[in-house]
Amino acid sequence: MNLDRAIKERHSVRKFNDKKPNWRQIIECIDSARYAPMAGNNYTPKFIIVSDEEKIKKISEASQQPFIAQVKYVVVVCSNTSRSANAYGKRGKIFCRQQAGAAIENFLLKIEEVGLSTCWIGYFIDEQIKRELNIPNDIDIEAIFPIGYEYKKEKKRLKIDLDRILYFNSYKNKKMKKPKTVEG
Repeated sequence: MNLDRAIKERHSVRKFNDKKPNWRQIIECIDSARYAPMAGNNYTPKFIIVSDEEKIKKISEASQQPFIAQVKYVVVVCSNTSRSANAYGKRGKIFCRQQAGAAIENFLLKIEEVGLSTCWIGYFIDEQIKRELNIPNDIDIEAIFPIGYEYKKEKKRLKIDLDRILYFNSYKNKKMKKPKTVEG
């Protein structure tokens, strides 16, 4: 699959069939996250693959999203902000969030390429997930991803028009101005 197609085809899935994915494909998708840009080449995101049905059920409850319990695998993405904070001060935590987002996008595009499906879950009760997966208190949970095969291809929603998100030279400026020419 080419990159443009993966970007345009990627979408959130909340209905999964019973087919169990090959865990090796999930690891391959996580491997793609290693190639995301990292501030100071300090890799902060960590990935936890969860296959235990009881733990998946608890994650589903902690995120108040019952559809998560349908899948055979969940990936939890965490960040250790301490090294970035030591290197970059207050901005270190922001860098960790940016790095997690970049790594997650690589992961999502690879998920699309290998034919798996997921949904980015950002709402959950951190303490419950941390307790269930033995995640230390100083580690931030970035997101949760139920992994499976889409039950039935849903009709995709249209994406926002480019002209609603693109400005030139300053915020809210919708027009690209002609460059000034130097007369010689």
